[in-house]
Amino acid sequence: MDFEQKLGYRFKDRKYLEQALSHSSYANENKHERQSNERLEFLGDSVLSLIVSQYLFTNFTHLPEGELSKVRASLVCEKSLCGFAKQIGLGDCIRLGKGEELTGGRTRPSILADAFEAVIAAIFLDGGMEQARAFVLRFIPDETIEEVRKGHTIVFNDYKTLLQEIVQMNPEERVEYVLAGESGPDHDKSFEVTVCLNSNVIGRGRGKSKKQAEQEAAREALELMGYSVHGQG
Repeated sequence: MDFEQKLGYRFKDRKYLEQALSHSSYANENKHERQSNERLEFLGDSVLSLIVSQYLFTNFTHLPEGELSKVRASLVCEKSLCGFAKQIGLGDCIRLGKGEELTGGRTRPSILADAFEAVIAAIFLDGGMEQARAFVLRFIPDETIEEVRKGHTIVFNDYKTLLQEIVQMNPEERVEYVLAGESGPDHDKSFEVTVCLNSNVIGRGRGKSKKQAEQEAAREALELMGYSVHGQG
């Protein structure tokens, strides 16, 4: 079975798929061949959030905004996206640089999650929102939806959502995450992110992915604000 069959979508222009599958380490080693999937990842993150938000808004009318945010966060976090990517064998299809290949890049959660978002963007650009929606909704876990229908709380560790909920208590406040730096070779990058409240830095975080660094920055901000943020297992 080829990869497009696993996706359940046939591309009209395969350049979108090729770019979605090209990690930055591969693009850096093949500069004249193709771009990396980072720009598609950026777009895919927004498309994914919109699709999941609309689905939850439409199907769970009993949930207030705060609970909707928590459920959405549990569905679009790195751990969930990595799991979705594994369902379609995405790791086997990603183009990696030599160093990333040798250090287990095909199974690295951040790479799989980012590539999954890039694939969403590729489908969106090639086939439109309805095709992207059909693809994404295949992965919303039945057990998660059943728990929501029963009114149970979804357990997850998402410091960004918690920080956002606290800040939203004051409508004039605004939170922004800023990439402060990155270091290391392509196959072992480290990212540093600051989180700002009305342009003032309130937390810093480091991680092997930008998403992880953002979570760590939010966790530090919550601790400095006096909140207990010990993770749940």
